[in-house]
Amino acid sequence: MNADLTIKQAQQQVDEWIKTVGVRYFNELTNLGILMEEVGELSRLMVRTYGEQSFKESDKGKELSDEMADVLWVLICLANQTGVDLTTALQQNFEKKMNRDKERHQQNEKLK
Repeated sequence: MNADLTIKQAQQQVDEWIKTVGVRYFNELTNLGILMEEVGELSRLMVRTYGEQSFKESDKGKELSDEMADVLWVLICLANQTGVDLTTALQQNFEKKMNRDKERHQQNEKLK
């Protein structure tokens, strides 16, 4: 697998895997539920790694990178299903943030 995978390539590879190995996409609402589950798993691990909660036996062996990749995978599935080009969407989001938030964070006293 290419270590420098682009977002577009990731969308294509997920689509190919779903259509060959995974049979078909789950419907959009099912994938939305799965995304929420995966975000919850990531949150649980983050809280235990960086927060004040202690690990439970069932938390052991979990990796942040794997949990983040699970979230990304399902997000890519949803993008593919709804016709969203994530490369374009992310570029547009950068532009929006550059314009909207250009000075906002420099003037935030809480960040100094």
